[in-house]
Amino acid sequence: MSLINLNFESQYLRNNTEISIILPDKPRDVDAKDYYESQKKYKVLWLLHGGYGNHSDWVRKSMIEIYAREKNLIVVMPSALNSFYSDWPGFMMGFDMYGFLIGELMPLVYNWLPASSAREDNFIAGLSMGGFGAVKYAVNHPEKFAAAAVFSAAPINPKKVANSPASSFFQNLIDNAGGSEAFESSPDNTRKLILDKAKNGSLPKLYFACGKDDFLYDDIYLPFKEYAQTNDIPITFEEMEGYAHEWRFWDLVIQRALVFFGLGDADLGKLF
Repeated sequence: MSLINLNFESQYLRNNTEISIILPDKPRDVDAKDYYESQKKYKVLWLLHGGYGNHSDWVRKSMIEIYAREKNLIVVMPSALNSFYSDWPGFMMGFDMYGFLIGELMPLVYNWLPASSAREDNFIAGLSMGGFGAVKYAVNHPEKFAAAAVFSAAPINPKKVANSPASSFFQNLIDNAGGSEAFESSPDNTRKLILDKAKNGSLPKLYFACGKDDFLYDDIYLPFKEYAQTNDIPITFEEMEGYAHEWRFWDLVIQRALVFFGLGDADLGKLF
């Protein structure tokens, strides 16, 4: 595969930021000039890291480069600090991560690289904090993503964050939105947005996966699964014994997510 590490000054983030991008390989039996001048557009996976991570996490800690090569897939991995993929206007000079991906990174990728901008060719996934980001982008911009995969995360109930093991992080998110009332109508309230999009028929395909030993399993993942099933929201859920909040799990479920997106082999596909 080709791996690009791109450092550039971002309008939205108001600083230099770095992204990693995996590009498809040129087959050895294809002429280089013919291959690079073909104008072919490839499918894109927008892959988000978790808290305390950055653009390099998925490349260093999983086998995503091999999986992308098998699928002839472009994979875009931005850096997001610990932003929860939200806009933080009060941080430094302003750090607008939510706006960055849609308003800056997508135009860059679609116009500088052989990436398809068609909705049916774009998928988004993330782990932990990146899972919160993936579902947020998918349900706020269903016109851009055919499907989303969320690992070790789920939409929060803002009225019950005090009971969760990550309550301080979630409370910061609510406070940043302007308090509980403002959060209810913000892009971060994906619990409500998922229900709204399901009702009007615009919900992208969603896959949620969590290890049963994950610290978010009981207080975040299971309550959302119950909420979705109670409201007949068409979401695919998968739980696995013996996995916690860990890379062994995320490396496994990204493979299953590629199947869910329609990019995997037939045998794994039967699971869905």
